[in-house]
Amino acid sequence: MLQEGPVIYHVTLCQPVKRDLHHSTVEHGFPNQPSALAYDPKLQLMAIGTKSGAIKIYGAPGVEMTGLHKDTAAVTQIHFLYGQGRILSLLDDNTIHLWEIVQRENRSHLVEVHSFNLPGRPGIESTSATRVTVMLLKLSCDLLALGTEGGGVHFLELPTLTLLNKSLFQDEIMQSIPEEYKCGKSLGPVESLQQHPQDSDKILIGYSRGLVVLWDLNSRHVDNLFLGKQQLESLVWERSGNSFVSSHSDGGYMLWAVSSSNPCTHDPISSTIPYGPFPCKAVNKILWRTTESGSPLVLFSGGMPRASYGDRHCLTILQDSSHVTLDFTSRLFLCLTEFDDPSALVVLLEEELVVIDLQMAGWPTVPAPYLAPLHSSAITCSCHISNVPPRLWERVISAGQQQCPLQNYENWPLCGGKNLAADPKPKELLLTGHEDGTVRFWDASGVSLKPLYKLSTANIFQTDGDHNDSLTQAGEEEWPPFRKVGCFDPYSDDPRLAIQKISVCKYSGKLVVAGTAGQVIVLVLSDEKSDHMIDVATVDLLQDREGFTWKGHDRLPPKSGSVVFAPGFQPVVLVQCMPPAAVTAVTLHAEWNLIAFGTSHGFGLFDYHRRSPVCTLHPNDSLAMEGPLSRVKSLKKSLRQSFRRIRKSRVSGKKRVVVNSPTSKVQEANAQLAEHDAEVTPVQRRIEPRSADDSLSGVVRCLCFADTFLRDGTHHGPTMWAGTNSGSVYAYALDVPSQEKFSEQSVEALLGKEIQLMHRAPVVSIAVLDGRGNPLPEPYEVSRDLAKAPDMQGSHSVLIVSEEQFKVFMLPKVSAKTKFKLTAHEGCRVRKVALSNFTSVSSEEYSENALVCLTNLGDIHVFSVPALRPQVRYDCIRKEDISGIASCVFTKTGQGFYLISPSEYERFSLSARVITEPLCRVDVERPHDLSAHR
Repeated sequence: MLQEGPVIYHVTLCQPVKRDLHHSTVEHGFPNQPSALAYDPKLQLMAIGTKSGAIKIYGAPGVEMTGLHKDTAAVTQIHFLYGQGRILSLLDDNTIHLWEIVQRENRSHLVEVHSFNLPGRPGIESTSATRVTVMLLKLSCDLLALGTEGGGVHFLELPTLTLLNKSLFQDEIMQSIPEEYKCGKSLGPVESLQQHPQDSDKILIGYSRGLVVLWDLNSRHVDNLFLGKQQLESLVWERSGNSFVSSHSDGGYMLWAVSSSNPCTHDPISSTIPYGPFPCKAVNKILWRTTESGSPLVLFSGGMPRASYGDRHCLTILQDSSHVTLDFTSRLFLCLTEFDDPSALVVLLEEELVVIDLQMAGWPTVPAPYLAPLHSSAITCSCHISNVPPRLWERVISAGQQQCPLQNYENWPLCGGKNLAADPKPKELLLTGHEDGTVRFWDASGVSLKPLYKLSTANIFQTDGDHNDSLTQAGEEEWPPFRKVGCFDPYSDDPRLAIQKISVCKYSGKLVVAGTAGQVIVLVLSDEKSDHMIDVATVDLLQDREGFTWKGHDRLPPKSGSVVFAPGFQPVVLVQCMPPAAVTAVTLHAEWNLIAFGTSHGFGLFDYHRRSPVCTLHPNDSLAMEGPLSRVKSLKKSLRQSFRRIRKSRVSGKKRVVVNSPTSKVQEANAQLAEHDAEVTPVQRRIEPRSADDSLSGVVRCLCFADTFLRDGTHHGPTMWAGTNSGSVYAYALDVPSQEKFSEQSVEALLGKEIQLMHRAPVVSIAVLDGRGNPLPEPYEVSRDLAKAPDMQGSHSVLIVSEEQFKVFMLPKVSAKTKFKLTAHEGCRVRKVALSNFTSVSSEEYSENALVCLTNLGDIHVFSVPALRPQVRYDCIRKEDISGIASCVFTKTGQGFYLISPSEYERFSLSARVITEPLCRVDVERPHDLSAHR
């Protein structure tokens, strides 16, 4: 590593164990376990509370703020103080908190300024009696009413959260109730509080038993009683204040008239059970909105027939003769709209946020520019692309727009605040592979992770779900008028479709995805629709292996005949590995028209231009042969028999060394390393060698292509490298024809060299370094003048990372140069690694390459390359968070992503120069600025 220049390593990340959302990180995706929703129509902001105690504010894309309560109690309710940039939150520990948006360093932050806990009446009320069930914020924002489980209503002065001596208890209400209605029963908890739309001094109080009271705050007098007999769920005023609507546990709602001439009303004007007459579930929430057309807009959640659709999560919209039942795939929490002539309906679900356009005919959904549910199908793998070429970016966006023609984010109703971050020039893509066989493309350039395009691989196979779908569609009924809404769909038609590995060439628009049933699909980006057959090639990785019977799942049968493909990534060839085990590694070299793939049964090399396999090899087969290099196109039975003899001789302890073979030199190098390893210093842990007979030893963990020196020190050429779970590394020299002769000549593989790591630790990564110690450029980078040509004059080296240590070997002799024993020094194992480039903050011209490593303890280590000197170490992920560690992906610029929940990525940066963080400002004017005095 170069020694001059400034220090460039720096970390900006958070500790998830404390859920301390550091300002220099950002969370992408949908909040995990949301529990509350609020909307400020004046500031055009939305707030979401979660069960972990977080409050997240969203406005225009890029406008995001997060606050975290000191105690990790669930947020049960949140309310904006309209236009003031203040938020009230109620937690399930019965505490109330006031938050303010404040300006610091010319950007907005969310800070807590007050908290309050409602005390009970000593000797009279139990703790549960003072438990807050509902909050009502007066439109003047100077008074907060609290309904409790004991039936009391308490009042707090805002913004100081001071308890006023105005509390209303049930015994005061009971004095006004007719004797025949009392029946000696309690009124139950307060279920709803609603301010009178025309008289701010009157509030509607709804009790669980069904009684509704219109209460005058000034005179402390009951103006009207409404003697409901059905258990109450929610209340809503009609805009004039002459009537209100109540929803109930029997699946119905009632319209009540409010008249000063009739202070005690026994029966409603009308009572409706929309989905009766059979028993229905409760209507949990109802909204009644006035519109310019004169016809009220009625929205309610629940109310489904209990026997037939009781398990559905539905929201009904009614207006005149229009009736639609929105059918969601996850539990519905809250829905919000404006009071008069609403333009949009915001629906918070357990797994996603859905916005409905109420102005357009048919009430279509509005695509969200952020908060997309990353886990609409469970994420199985991910891949990050830095510095996306403009042409690729435009083509991916174009393909996405043709998939969803209505995907216009300009109609997004939340446009509050201002995003201060500059428009990111280098574009970034995050690709996520999913359980349902899809690959989703996300704009990861900034704070908002925006969906761009979705690729599905299921349409090229005959899956288990095809027949079931047709039966379901044929049997659907006309009533209720269901309409599927939302994209969260956790159920996969066929688990074999799940994507396991992704490899992309960003310059040629080629993509390789590999799945659970041994399928490897090569796709090419096309701007036109296509109708074509897919070439299918079967590659037998075991080739005449005796005594083996595959007992796993069958392969996915490809569809016969041509298939129609929309513009975007279209498959050109399907390579089916046999046995159909999950693909564990895949890599692509578009300039050579080659892909390499591996499973637990071996690895293969495939020429997708000629649609032909080049060679296959089982990892337990040795490469120690009689010549320096043996040319093969495929491994014959006799060759495999000789391999077995070699393997048996090794097991018996009689190690055969072939004179003048490349492997003998590897063994000499390994022997020297073994002698060196024997000198264990007191600070190191001795690592016991692993058994060679491990059933997982054949799993191929990593593959890579490189143009380097393998045959001798003067002639470089294409090579392929493979690393296995048993600590073996195999190197192939490849004979790749020139571009003009691709169609005439086939690629040939020359079995080259084998490196056996002494402790047989799984090989996690392999990378070839040029004469200056820099990673080799990607395919097409040099030929298109997009990167400096690698140093082909000095000696190349190969960096091999196992779970226990890093080693650099000189090429072509494969002599050990340097190493770092991570497990011996730190007591941890490698889980994820990447070579990243760190650019200096002070000078864009100066940069260094480094090896970034995430361990099983959740910490990140940075090492210089190729010297392997430790630079820094940071705590990043909780060691108990196994799925978070397994999901981590590093970028080439020193950033990283990992899943902190099934629906959220945490983004962190190890670079002082490349940091993605929310930079936004929300300007507010408010009386009594509490935060200014703190």
